[in-house]
Amino acid sequence: MPKRTSKTTSRASKRPAPPSVPYEARLIASLKDPREAAAYLEAAIEDGDQGVLMLALRHVAQAQGGAAAVARKSNLTREATYRMLSESGNPELKSLTAVLAAAGLRLSVKPIERRLRKAA
Repeated sequence: MPKRTSKTTSRASKRPAPPSVPYEARLIASLKDPREAAAYLEAAIEDGDQGVLMLALRHVAQAQGGAAAVARKSNLTREATYRMLSESGNPELKSLTAVLAAAGLRLSVKPIERRLRKAA
């Protein structure tokens, strides 16, 4: 007995998959806006993974002209900035606040919003 295939399956197999689109250029362009950069970093912090935060900081630095430009704006050495923004970077609070300030951002703390429970 011959195997039955649907028309959808046979039609779809004839079309090639669309090419993927690189996202980084668009992301970097959007991170030039301080509000976008702040939301992006906040999401990275909420993730709780330092690697994710460091990647987000690198993206924000790229949007500000790269690590060398951020180093100039933040009065840090270029080498220290590159080291701090590396995958294994572990910035001190002073360095982190300097890099954020160079991007037009600041570190802040806010209370955790508690969800209101509906009265039963």
